[in-house]
Amino acid sequence: MQPSIGTLVVALGLLGLASAAATGRTEARGEAAVTASAASAGSHCCQILKIAMGTKISLPNTVPYNQSTGSFFSEQNNAITPACVVSATSTRDVQEAVGILSTLSLVGQYSGSGCQFAVRSGGHTPWAGSATIQDGVDIDLSALNHITPAEDKKTVSIGPGNRWIDVYLKLDALGLGVSGGRVASVGVGGLTTGGGMSFFAPRYGFVCDTVTEFEVVLASGQVVVANAKKNRNLWSALKGGSNNLGVVTRIELEVFAQDKFWGGIVVYPVSTAPQQLAAFVNFNGQSKFDEYGALINSYGYNKNQGGWFVANNYEYTKAQEYPPVFTEFTSIQPQLLSTMRISNMSDFATEMEGSTPYGRGQIFYTATYANDLETITNLFNEANTSLQPVIDVEDLVWSLSLQPLPTQITKWGDINGGNSLGLHESSGNLVLALISASWPNPSDEEAVTKALVGAFDKANAFAEKKGTLNSYEYLNYAHKTQTPITGYGAENVAKLKAASKQYDPHQVFQKWVPGGFKL
Repeated sequence: MQPSIGTLVVALGLLGLASAAATGRTEARGEAAVTASAASAGSHCCQILKIAMGTKISLPNTVPYNQSTGSFFSEQNNAITPACVVSATSTRDVQEAVGILSTLSLVGQYSGSGCQFAVRSGGHTPWAGSATIQDGVDIDLSALNHITPAEDKKTVSIGPGNRWIDVYLKLDALGLGVSGGRVASVGVGGLTTGGGMSFFAPRYGFVCDTVTEFEVVLASGQVVVANAKKNRNLWSALKGGSNNLGVVTRIELEVFAQDKFWGGIVVYPVSTAPQQLAAFVNFNGQSKFDEYGALINSYGYNKNQGGWFVANNYEYTKAQEYPPVFTEFTSIQPQLLSTMRISNMSDFATEMEGSTPYGRGQIFYTATYANDLETITNLFNEANTSLQPVIDVEDLVWSLSLQPLPTQITKWGDINGGNSLGLHESSGNLVLALISASWPNPSDEEAVTKALVGAFDKANAFAEKKGTLNSYEYLNYAHKTQTPITGYGAENVAKLKAASKQYDPHQVFQKWVPGGFKL
């Protein structure tokens, strides 16, 4: 349902949004005045939403507002104070909110005002303003949390507000699986539209490659479905297109039979790093890739736990213990800890959650390289060197993670109708690298960020000179200073821009939704 024009006109007349914003700009001076003007505009937008949507709109210092704005993964986002929160419980709510905000923004643009807004599902992207907005409107999709398997058990319809643990608990009980996120609390919507890595990726591709249908609220408030037969260009664009094309309110994923499988974490001393790196390159370069094997090879530093260590996640997505594909890793000694076992996806996702605590400063930064031992060894060395200036930061946790991105994964995009990522079987075997850090004191953010970004600056320069740097930057790991969509390649960027102009002709999601990575 689009908002009533009559309601909007009355609301605009009562609140004088355009004139108030214009007056604020005329009288205001300096940065503080600009901030005040933005806050005033946000407040007016929220009042109009309140008239139309009632209790679905929560204002500061109320329980639903505090619950939403305080539930982000990073402290940087928890510190942001939007003017109000739209707690959507249905597609209709999203239609109404987006329709009103778009209309107000299109009216307001002529006087320099408008309604900036943000959309969040799980809120796991760490950089400030990625899925929330200071003095604007947050649309919270958390309550869009249905999980409905099809009767034929070939697909499942999922609300984007679900966390992956909710999906796995439902499907594990039915003996079913989906290619989904690996950390329990990560949201379905953002991970899927950003690409999505999964333990099942060698079997089915990125999470987005398994989407059979999206339901999307466009900037106009219209609801459309996008699949292989209808709005196909929107369907493929959303597979990596993030928040640039509309608000996804339903995702239909392929389902497959899945029993318990073998997995867990093995911890080693950092002295084994040379063996680990060599084993990683061999695993990633298998001539015939074992599609059941999934790996995260991590090098962590935690001063409170004695410094550097290696922690590997091994998952073999059938019930076979110690399969040959992991022998080179599992034969490395000594092993300080092992949780290897036969269990289900819910259990493994919960285990992964234990290494990603909420309520702290957080940063991610990513790059992609060819599967080259010298390149990733240099990255490991740069991660260690760049850590030194911040090694005494209170309770700092610092981690380099390497993930295989072989052709066994990247081939699925083309097989399943195309995506926006720019990765193909012809890309060769790649390495997805992430350095993440977390810390408790906000004053340490600048120093930690400088150190972490510096590690990649040097590692990327080395790789570029060697010819092993790939342009792909995984959007869900990208820092705010990175350009992951540009890394999809000129052809895919052109397709995304064309889809954006077709489905959002007034460019609402480019101009009035500043969070995320724009086209």
